[in-house]
Order: sequence, then C-alpha cells, then structure tokens
Amino acid sequence: MVSGYDLLIAFPPCKYLCSSGLHWNSRVPGRAAQSALEFVRWLMGLPIKRICIENPVGCLSSRIRRPDQLIHPHQFGHDASKKTCLWLTNLPHLVPTQPVAPRFVATGRGTQTLPRWGNQFDSGQNNLVSAQDRAERRAERWQGVADAMAEQWGVL
Repeated sequence: MVSGYDLLIAFPPCKYLCSSGLHWNSRVPGRAAQSALEFVRWLMGLPIKRICIENPVGCLSSRIRRPDQLIHPHQFGHDASKKTCLWLTNLPHLVPTQPVAPRFVATGRGTQTLPRWGNQFDSGQNNLVSAQDRAERRAERWQGVADAMAEQWGVL
C-alpha cells in the first residue's frame, strides 16, 4: 500500500478515457474503459495529501467529476494547443510560465481572426497526419508543463 508520500502527479493512459478514443470503446471488443475509470478513481482515493491527475478532455469529467483546471502546452513554452485537464486535491492551480503567442488566421468573416499554434492547421484540426504512431504522438507529455509542476508544487 501507499505510505509516506505527500504528492502524486499521475498521467493515467488516456486511450480509453479521452474524447478522441471514446467512440472505440463500444466498437472494439475487450476495450478496458471501465477498468481505466476504476484505475483513476483508485488514484484519486489514495491516502496522499496532494494529488494531481492529468488527462485530455474526455469521460473523466462526466463519469467522475469536472476538472479543477484546464491548461494548454502554449502556456508553458510550447508552440502547441491541446486542452488538458487537471484534477487537483490540495494543490493550487498551475500558473502559466512561458506563454507562446499564436499566429492568427482569417475566418472569412470580416476582420475576425482565430488563434492557431504550431500543431494546428488553419482550420484548428491537429496537423498530425494518420500514422501508426499518431496515438503515441498525441499522448506526448510536455516538458514545460512538467517543469512547472515540479517548480510550483515540489516546494509545498
């Protein structure tokens, strides 16, 4: 059992939990969606004073609870947009450290523009082309976010 820890930062696999993969849960036999949810519940219930669970937007928000904070890599030094949820227990919100400015693309509606980052087409879609390693590349962890977690929460 867990004892002696005062901080847990967990990145449970998002394969069965994130919005981009949820539609496969009912289509592919043996998908462990329920087990993935139970694993996250177990992590959240551990007897550790401070807990952060990180995962993309998905079913955790509706099946467990809404996240405490939404962040993007572009807030922490990366030219990328990826809405990421944080479920926090006894931790303050993560403070952005190195905002990266977007490029702006015209919408075709007068002077209205929309922000886009390096991992997006002008339409807003992720620019990863279909590939065998697409899922792994989309699940990439962002060093700037990890550094901010260590710097801001490691001293509590």
